Amino acid sequence: MKKYLVLFLLLFLFLPAGLYSTIYAQSSPVMFFCEHYDDNYGEVGISDRFTTGYLTVMVKCDYALGLSNCYIQFDKYNCTYNDFEYYKKYSFDVKPDMKYIFFSRNENADMKFDEPGIYRVFLLNSANKTIASAMIEIIPK
Repeated sequence: MKKYLVLFLLLFLFLPAGLYSTIYAQSSPVMFFCEHYDDNYGEVGISDRFTTGYLTVMVKCDYALGLSNCYIQFDKYNCTYNDFEYYKKYSFDVKPDMKYIFFSRNENADMKFDEPGIYRVFLLNSANKTIASAMIEIIPK
């Protein structure tokens, strides 16, 4: 009985500290993919597995990313060497105060995955430092 009383007192003593803690799932930018972005509906067709073709890369953050010139880079997994190899890289101009950005096909970037495989996708700043990254699987149509 004495053990239960001590346990109850300890629980009662430390419970308030646990109630006031804040838990954050992720504080850094999050990258994800969709078929396309629509001004009315937002992201259409979110997934991490797509067929070959054009995709939109989304980056969302709780704070302004501070980017003006940035890059989206694709690296493709090479099974022979058990490593990722450079595949494509596209340049984009964005506003430094942006927290939510979509990178889609335009006159300078086709944003197309031509071949099936596993890809690592990066958002890089102008100094080629990784801001966000994610992996995606591309399957044949």
